[in-house]
Amino acid sequence: MKIITIYRGVNHHGRSRRKNKRKVMSLLLQAPAHIQFHILCAVYALLIGPVAIFRPQRDRLHRWLGYSWVVALALTALSSFFIFGFRIWGPFSPIHVLSILTLVGLVRGLHLIRQRRRVEHAQQMQSLYFLALGIPGVFTLLPGRLLSKAIFPSVAVWGFAIGVALLAGGIFVWRRFGPLSQHRL
Repeated sequence: MKIITIYRGVNHHGRSRRKNKRKVMSLLLQAPAHIQFHILCAVYALLIGPVAIFRPQRDRLHRWLGYSWVVALALTALSSFFIFGFRIWGPFSPIHVLSILTLVGLVRGLHLIRQRRRVEHAQQMQSLYFLALGIPGVFTLLPGRLLSKAIFPSVAVWGFAIGVALLAGGIFVWRRFGPLSQHRL
């Protein structure tokens, strides 16, 4: 039975955490430029999304962050059409169908706010956050994919399981407590 100890930055394999972080960055930096761009846009959309779409105040900051989130999500969806690692229909895969649905959802969300239908707009954008970022995000953690290799090099299955659990937990909390906008608009 192995005992896993982490002491002063060294894990049970004797490698430092810094070396593992460098390996992650090395894998990402070795990826083609269009994949790096795609990852950058997706991470930005993932990080800025909660601040932009779950923020209770609907002020200039919400609008600015919201537009930057829409641009990042649109660029993520559009850049996915240049990634062909998992082919089913010619060069395309089910992820590309999600990209089309994401673009349609973004247009619908913008159309709803222009019509001043704030609750529906908030629901649309919150749904997109989980469905357009969460589902493809879980697929990127499948064993053998670039991000899975970079983030979870020795335990890829656990990375996928953690992704599924986080997505399911996020959707459960969001569905259980309802869209925050209904209570504050």
